[in-house]
Amino acid sequence: MTNEREIEVTVLLPCLNEAETLETCVRKALRSLGECGVVGEVLVSDNGSTDGSQELAERAGARVVHAPVRGYGGALLNGIDQARGRYIIMADGDDSYALSDLGPFIEKLRAGHDVVMGNRFRGGIAPGAMPPLHRWLGNPVLSWLGRMLFGLSGVRDFHCGMRGFNAERIRALGLCMPGMEFASELVVRASLAGYDIVEVPTTLSPDGRSRPPHLRTWRDGWRHLRFLLVFAPRKTLVRPGGALALLGLAGVGVLTPGPLALGPIRLDVASLVYACLMVLVGAQLMLFGGLAEIYGRQERLVPPRASDRWIRLLRLETSATVGLLLLATGGAGTGAAVWHWGLDGFGDLNPLATLRVVLPSATAIALGVVVLFSGLVGSLLTLRPTHPTPTVVRQPRREPELPTTGSPDQHDTATDSVLAG
Repeated sequence: MTNEREIEVTVLLPCLNEAETLETCVRKALRSLGECGVVGEVLVSDNGSTDGSQELAERAGARVVHAPVRGYGGALLNGIDQARGRYIIMADGDDSYALSDLGPFIEKLRAGHDVVMGNRFRGGIAPGAMPPLHRWLGNPVLSWLGRMLFGLSGVRDFHCGMRGFNAERIRALGLCMPGMEFASELVVRASLAGYDIVEVPTTLSPDGRSRPPHLRTWRDGWRHLRFLLVFAPRKTLVRPGGALALLGLAGVGVLTPGPLALGPIRLDVASLVYACLMVLVGAQLMLFGGLAEIYGRQERLVPPRASDRWIRLLRLETSATVGLLLLATGGAGTGAAVWHWGLDGFGDLNPLATLRVVLPSATAIALGVVVLFSGLVGSLLTLRPTHPTPTVVRQPRREPELPTTGSPDQHDTATDSVLAG
């Protein structure tokens, strides 16, 4: 048996009922490791297969471990934790990836790169290997979002299932996504941590299974998209929200004194309504982005950065001060509007003149409430107990007394012992 310290590469295959193809994948990987002159292993992280996949994998020469957490990510996380190799190359167990050609991945890993992504578009996609919706819409769009949001200019195939990485470096990231979005999490977290990521060409062939794949196009595509958006709140929420709020504030400032003529276009109260709406929506986007940043830092999903100091505005003390000032401003404007109404005997008012005061005042009040309670939520996100969670002790149910052959004293002693235990 190979000494664990000698193993350089672990080929990791997640598995859930892959009896039709798993044995072939294991043999291909072992053959490729031998051809590359690498001391390695094939590790199958099984997610509870019921078709005998475990026995087939062991017969082919793989080491099989049980993954207690269900899901694609759950199986891979378990495998990464139990891999013995310095480097890990992961791929699917459906015989669609080029497990017979591990050399390019090993070469780049030995050169010191932290993550080596496969690129199916450069290596070649066989007819029928990828659904047209995935090939022309899903993968290009998600890959573009990954490059735009996380600066991954060198990654053109963001969701290739065959990739290699330095085991120690990836374990240090504390990955945690149990589902298909694990593929996105690995690349995103590696990028945020400043890891060196490169691509190598790889091929994709039609899988050898007779059953449908585990991947669900719309459900898993949405999970990837959701993960990308949530993991980049600054670019998806804070900056767009800030631009929208500033544009709205400019509109409110210009339109509150009176209408604005831009050539043949005349902007009046109707435009003021939408300017106020832009302020509210933009501010809420910024606040939501700030809350997402706080959550990411508290859960150690993203590393803290010096530029994150702005989210201190979401401390309860700061947000309460800002919120109360906005409420006071809006209340003063509302009071002034009511006072002028009273001067007219609470009768009919000029709606255009009144709305120029009421709209900004109502916006300030609404914004004050949102800021105040956003600070409360932000403070709740930062709370961490300093004591362990108390364990609820269930008291034993007292059974009705039954006649016993022992003495009353013996019966009472036994009952007291049960209750005390």
